[in-house]
Amino acid sequence: MIEIYVSTDIEVDGPIPGPHSMLSFGSAAYLADKTLIATFSANLELLPGASGHPDTLAWWDKHPEAWQAARRDPRPPTEAMQEYASWLDALPGLPVFVGYPVAFDFLFVYWYLMRFAGRSPFSHSALDIKTMAMVMLGKDYRRSTKRHMPKRWMDGLPPHTHVALDDAIEQGALFCNMLAESRR
Repeated sequence: MIEIYVSTDIEVDGPIPGPHSMLSFGSAAYLADKTLIATFSANLELLPGASGHPDTLAWWDKHPEAWQAARRDPRPPTEAMQEYASWLDALPGLPVFVGYPVAFDFLFVYWYLMRFAGRSPFSHSALDIKTMAMVMLGKDYRRSTKRHMPKRWMDGLPPHTHVALDDAIEQGALFCNMLAESRR
């Protein structure tokens, strides 16, 4: 089976799942040729007993439009994550999680899938865009941020809005641009 690159972005109210909640997430499923084949997004109800971290909440105070988008019509996590797992299963290939940074986004998504759906269709398959940039650019990891990436990788990307699905689409297109260049 082919791989489907599932670019995923999350919005949260703190640094780790459990004490803090994933507010929203969005996924954009891409073929390697940059064909966007499907999207999924959900806003989630807060975890019982969880609370926002003061530093994260201060960041949200500077992004009120994105906060409003993340809090519109929240769904129970069990319902949303079970639907998401079914959506991943229905993709026409093997899902590979793609994130920027993957360590943060995958941590939350995997935790929520295991807790509320009882499984992860990703297994442990996750690609980090920043690590890929490090390898392609021959730079140190901490110097492989978007501002150090070549403009050609950014061609045609939508703006970064801090709305999960928008950012998943943007980062997925970036990944596909990088993937195409790496295979030439």
